[in-house]
Amino acid sequence: MNVVTYPESKPVTLPLPDWLNQCLIAYQSDSNSEEISLICRAFNFAYQLHEGQYRKSGEPYIAHPIAVAGLLRDLGGDKAMIAAGFLHDVVEDTDVTVEQIEENFGSEVRQLVEGVTKLSKFNFSSKTEHQAENFRRMFLAMAKDIRVIVVKLADRLHNMRTLEHLKPEKQERIARETKEIFAPLANRLGIWRFKWELEDLSFKYLEPEAYREIQSLVAEKRSDRETRLETIKEMLRQRLQKIGVQVVELQGRPKHLYGIYHKMQRQQKGFNQIYDIAALRIIVKNNEDCYRALAVVHDAFKPIPGRFKDYIGLPKPNRYQSLHTTVVGLTGRPLEVQIRTLEMHHIAEYGIAAHWKYKETGGSDHTELSEEDEKFTWLRQLLEWQKDLQDAQEYVDTLKDNLFDDDVYVFTPQGDVVALARGSTPVDFAYRIHTEVGNHMKGARINEKWSVLDTPLHNGDIVEIITQKNCHPSLDWLNFAVTPSARNRIRQWYKRSRREENVARGREMLEKELGKSGLDALLKSDPMQMVAERCNYQSVEDLLAALGYGEITLNQVIKRWREVTAKTQENQTVEGFSNPCPPSSCPGKQSKSPIMGVEGLVYNMAGCCHPLPGEAIIGIVTLGAKGISIHRQGCPNIETIPSDRLVPVRWNPTENQTCLTTYPVDIAIEALDRVGVLKDILSRLSDNNINVRNAGVKTGRNKPAMISLRIDIRDRQQLECVINQIRNMSDILSIHRVNSLEA
Repeated sequence: MNVVTYPESKPVTLPLPDWLNQCLIAYQSDSNSEEISLICRAFNFAYQLHEGQYRKSGEPYIAHPIAVAGLLRDLGGDKAMIAAGFLHDVVEDTDVTVEQIEENFGSEVRQLVEGVTKLSKFNFSSKTEHQAENFRRMFLAMAKDIRVIVVKLADRLHNMRTLEHLKPEKQERIARETKEIFAPLANRLGIWRFKWELEDLSFKYLEPEAYREIQSLVAEKRSDRETRLETIKEMLRQRLQKIGVQVVELQGRPKHLYGIYHKMQRQQKGFNQIYDIAALRIIVKNNEDCYRALAVVHDAFKPIPGRFKDYIGLPKPNRYQSLHTTVVGLTGRPLEVQIRTLEMHHIAEYGIAAHWKYKETGGSDHTELSEEDEKFTWLRQLLEWQKDLQDAQEYVDTLKDNLFDDDVYVFTPQGDVVALARGSTPVDFAYRIHTEVGNHMKGARINEKWSVLDTPLHNGDIVEIITQKNCHPSLDWLNFAVTPSARNRIRQWYKRSRREENVARGREMLEKELGKSGLDALLKSDPMQMVAERCNYQSVEDLLAALGYGEITLNQVIKRWREVTAKTQENQTVEGFSNPCPPSSCPGKQSKSPIMGVEGLVYNMAGCCHPLPGEAIIGIVTLGAKGISIHRQGCPNIETIPSDRLVPVRWNPTENQTCLTTYPVDIAIEALDRVGVLKDILSRLSDNNINVRNAGVKTGRNKPAMISLRIDIRDRQQLECVINQIRNMSDILSIHRVNSLEA
């Protein structure tokens, strides 16, 4: 690969921020600084590549990468992050590859740029799938280097600052995604200054009238508020000085606009009823002074019961620390007071960027998440869910729910703190400790008392899980388990506990597609082992089990089999078993009939196998006066028919390309029994414009739900697409076509 270079002497024609100007001046004066060199080379590279490109605002496109790099610099980002800020769009918007980024700027910058790059060059079946794949890729990159999301947040923040130049429908879509995904991500990483601005900007475009109203009301009350805060600040400063507490800073902090609006909506109050629209922040030298300052505040003003929180002794999952208390102020209005050290304040403002330390040896292996990184437990959970949640809509919904979850803090009997989503139960707690603890849970004690498993946990509860070797999960747990991690582990146990049944089902599916002859030899052959390994399974039995419970599709297995056999010998047989590649259709004379070979004859579609366009078919001369009955090849009813009654037929490809005729197909689904599972299945069918003729459900206590559907399908390709979408739903145990050669 040749290293791509661009002339660096071409004059820059747009105004640059002071920090970048100073960097370029130092670089041109032959500075030996590796940091300055990397940053300036990245800027020059991006400047030349984006030349001639413009944003919707009309300004040169390079203004956006410059702004992103500046935000990262203000956060204290290192040289690789700032360089990635300049380069984050070049792979998506120019012909440069990630390999060229690596050769010019190193593997560390390449990894950051690649992690942020969107998947816009790939095609997906829906916007939801596109969005889900973007998030999957981004979180995988975050696991390798958490700085990826910091670069992404800076990119999103500047795009939100310039959103007014886009069409209204695009403004709303981007603002909603920002509110639902990126602002909560900034909160999870503790980057409060990003979180507040992202929320306010989303609020501006999603609720423009409410935004302007809150903005006006806050501005009207500003002078009175500032006067009142100055009086309180001076009083506290004198009292703190008197007892020897050194105050680093004493500041008033107004709540951001969305925070005020959200509180008004949550508490159903008007603006005049929201008194704590500003908070007083006291920054001191050390932890001891934090508690001494708290005593002074409570001595000067009456504390409001139930409004004190100690985030120093019990930090938030994003490492936020501070003492929060609410007191009655001078005018009888509630006043929120926050007390923290300077280091805590820096972490509160900058989050992960404030305390992430990088080795001087370079590379990014040291930024990969470890089991000990408790502050990123939520990220590891998202990565685990990616393996279990194949359905795009379900994944995006789970992602949004998890990022917004409020945390409840409970303790193990040994005193370890466990953070869970609010409303979590002992089942969620057990699976958070370990999968096997949940799988073998017999009961739970909360605060030394036996409790039922659906009891919601509260802050400070001490939870003890009792296990027993022969115990296993119950499907009823899905009715009250809150965390996606616990719910997915329960589903996975239920699927895998029926391994023998799933292996038999997988074998049956292969047998229907390939035939019985030589199947045993095939399953024991080296080529089939290669197929299993190409599908990421250790053994053929593992492959059959996965096929049986829908983790992999029959078409995927057959495709891999064809790839393996094609590499050895075309049409090779394995101990009497033939390569299952079906013959391609031959072009024939166009006919008004969808079936070729029965021109001028009466024919009907067999009700036993419901053949579809795209499937190999054969005709049978009926004994009555009903003409030709069209069956799928391999239909069990053909086996006893004499060969002289068989008629070679095939679908008319020309007719079926334009024909809107549909054919009935019966589908059997086995699903975990929960409220709404049929509705979710029917919703996916409706999204694909599939008509449902009949739907039936059979349920039993603590047993899966058996769902039968008759649907109208155009051809085999549409059926495969529908089956795969339903199979990818996490509640689906199995799905197959009734009286079918394939599931």
